[in-house]
Amino acid sequence: MLKIIKLEKKIGDFQLNVKDLSLEEKTIHGIIGNNGSGKSTLIKLMTGLLKPDTGVMDFGTLTKRDIVITAPRPYMLHDTVYNNLTYPLKIRKQVIKKETIMEWIDRCGLSGKEKQYAPSLSSGERQKLSLARALIFEPEVIFIDETMANMDPDSVVLFEQIIFDIQSKKPATWIIVSHQLTHIYKLCQCIHFMDAGSILASGTPDEILLHTDNPVIRQYLSKYTIGN
Repeated sequence: MLKIIKLEKKIGDFQLNVKDLSLEEKTIHGIIGNNGSGKSTLIKLMTGLLKPDTGVMDFGTLTKRDIVITAPRPYMLHDTVYNNLTYPLKIRKQVIKKETIMEWIDRCGLSGKEKQYAPSLSSGERQKLSLARALIFEPEVIFIDETMANMDPDSVVLFEQIIFDIQSKKPATWIIVSHQLTHIYKLCQCIHFMDAGSILASGTPDEILLHTDNPVIRQYLSKYTIGN
């Protein structure tokens, strides 16, 4: 169980205050809410990219090497697609198997581009490479911050299937921030709704997205369509 207790962070006029949040391990969690509600700030705190003003984050025996985060605008190493994928394995001194690298390149629709300069890829291709690079070393905890926002629908479906495949073989803990509610509903087992820097509600996808009585959440949901 990943636990957060009395976490506070002030950035300008914004105040994040998460009193108590427990994230069950080997579960896919979704974090949703309006822009400015604190979703990205929360996961930056959880991954160590920001330091909290106060509070406790208990990740048990996990270290930074067990955790990965992907961003809305992923950074590409100024190198080839292939070497971008080998990098997380190198820094963790894991064995690099060419067949595994090529399998991931093929799997995320980048076949034939292994020698291409990664920053020259299209926006959607960089997003796919970013996700593949995050997953290739089999992390314990994966934070996804709007990384699928610029992907075409087929690529979103592809990575949904990759996530389900991972969960069926070697489950990880996922924390996914997204405004794509159909995607969140399909993937997540638990959803946390943020409002004004706090967790307003947590529950199953049905409880939060389909049957909530909370007026703030209902107002948020009125802007979106949850389809198949």
